[in-house]
Amino acid sequence: MREQPPYLRIVDALQERIASGEWSPGDRLPSRALLAQEFGVGDNVIRRAQELLILQGALEGRAGSGTFVAEPRERLRLVRSRAREDRDGSPFQADMTSLGRRGTWESRTDAKVPAPADIAARLGIAVGDLCVRTAYEFFADGKPVQLSTSWEPYRITGGTLVVLPEGGPHAGRGVVNRMAEIGITVSHLTEQPEPRHATDEEATLLGVQRGALVTHIRRTYFSDDLAVETADLIIPAGLCELVYEVPVGR
Repeated sequence: MREQPPYLRIVDALQERIASGEWSPGDRLPSRALLAQEFGVGDNVIRRAQELLILQGALEGRAGSGTFVAEPRERLRLVRSRAREDRDGSPFQADMTSLGRRGTWESRTDAKVPAPADIAARLGIAVGDLCVRTAYEFFADGKPVQLSTSWEPYRITGGTLVVLPEGGPHAGRGVVNRMAEIGITVSHLTEQPEPRHATDEEATLLGVQRGALVTHIRRTYFSDDLAVETADLIIPAGLCELVYEVPVGR
């Protein structure tokens, strides 16, 4: 069997000290130099171990102060289900209300933006076709919990009252309800989740560590075979847990 990399051995040792109560939430860890001397490894091995534990949420780094045992925090439970799409109004706001939280968001819409290659492929349109792009920041009780960038083909909504997702009489009602207003029935959606590290911009907007783990969901709404919207959802793994609710036929 291959020998365990040194930094993973350090990760296990640090986790054991936290679990045993030797270090409590809020405690400052010894310096990297002291830990390196204790374990007989280089500073870079300690740094790599601590960075992994920071990404996992066990430790937190404070600029100019050192590395600390992270305080326990309740992860927000986000349920992905068909039921959320059947609600009138904003599905996100309804989700937060069901959790006893106040759901709000900020958005910025740009009309007639040429579709880049990856978005065009997801929407089944030509590269450069015009879209309405909306960037969202979602908050639970004023704290950021999700980012989203939505793209809708302009040829579908252009010239209608729902062309701006956050403007006009149907603002903020969600894709399903807005499309229904122009005679389009959303039949289904697809979601492709994958883990990755946050970009610097995403980390800043979400208030998490640089490189923190996030779940990136590529979501697309369809009316039969017609894609009517696609979006990239960014959800911080350390702050939120995703649960998929799947109906079972009887």
